[in-house]
Amino acid sequence: MKTYDSIVIGGGIFGCATAYELTKLGQKVLLIEKEYLGSGSTGRCISGIRQQFSTPETIKLSMLSVHIFKELHEKFGIEWHQGGYLFLASSQSQKEKYLELIKIQHQMGLQVNFIDPKEILELVSCFQLKNIVGASYCPTDGQANPFLVIQRYVEQIKKLKSEISTFTKVIKIQKNHTFSVFTDTNDAYETPVIVNAGGAWAQEINKLVGAISELPLQPERHEALVTEPTKPLFDPMIVSYDPSCYFQQLHSTGQIIGCYTPDSSDKGINRDSSFEFAPEFSSRALKIIPKLAELKVIRSWAGWYTMTPDGNPIIGETQVPGFFLIGGGSGHGFMLGPALGKVLAELICKKPTSISIDEFSINRSFEGKEALK
Repeated sequence: MKTYDSIVIGGGIFGCATAYELTKLGQKVLLIEKEYLGSGSTGRCISGIRQQFSTPETIKLSMLSVHIFKELHEKFGIEWHQGGYLFLASSQSQKEKYLELIKIQHQMGLQVNFIDPKEILELVSCFQLKNIVGASYCPTDGQANPFLVIQRYVEQIKKLKSEISTFTKVIKIQKNHTFSVFTDTNDAYETPVIVNAGGAWAQEINKLVGAISELPLQPERHEALVTEPTKPLFDPMIVSYDPSCYFQQLHSTGQIIGCYTPDSSDKGINRDSSFEFAPEFSSRALKIIPKLAELKVIRSWAGWYTMTPDGNPIIGETQVPGFFLIGGGSGHGFMLGPALGKVLAELICKKPTSISIDEFSINRSFEGKEALK
């Protein structure tokens, strides 16, 4: 039976980032993915990366992720581009809310300001300014190619002598003084540490280990689309709540990619796209940038957010010693994944963590908390 310092189950951004950081810290790691790498939420996201959050620890976490994305791009190339994020305010009350958040973000050292309609037009000349009073704007927010990020992680994991097994499902886990992990390819491995990075399937892995507690994770279906390429129109991700939608132009291809939050989300894992999504998204986006009417939609798809009750991810050691969880990205998984993977690897290796993780603790209470924005 082959032995590893850690086995990571799940090949999305959480699993790949954690395996990479563990390998960098000197561990021999096996990453197991039941389909292809990035086949879950990571490969279905729209690639935006922001730091404009509402709590100090999440802001710090996102800033650390941006630092890691930049570093990955400089070393290996991941199509990282800092085009910024524009959070549109369509009312005075919304403006005041953003101004309060900006105070917190400034305290964390984030470069963000509230800009007026004239400044919005300077950034997005094709913008339609109907009912807009301004926007919260952070120029260091950005985008990266999720498939390239996964690929670069994998290349480095292998280069550093750890291993990856794809199209391999874990079917049994036994716990004695260490874990014995059995797969549907008739392989068996031994390890003192397992990382559950299974995303929407994390509950299944939890049960294999014999963990008693149910994980507070719920898959929630979302859809997205992408257009044909076009000349550069605008740089930042545009986030609107009236109408509700968010979209950006991919720096590498010139395509417009976007989605909106459904009014009543489907629960569970569902890859099927609907007939309603593309027309509805288009009608919303055209109210903000009418020029997009010239473009053809070439593809739409569905994926899911793995949600927690408070909209924050979860990391930490479960009630089973040596069994760790990283999950619950809640729509922020791709952007927070590199930092979460780094912090969890530090925790597993008993190193000082780069940032406090109390806000993301597996043992936190969700009672009375609203979902993170």
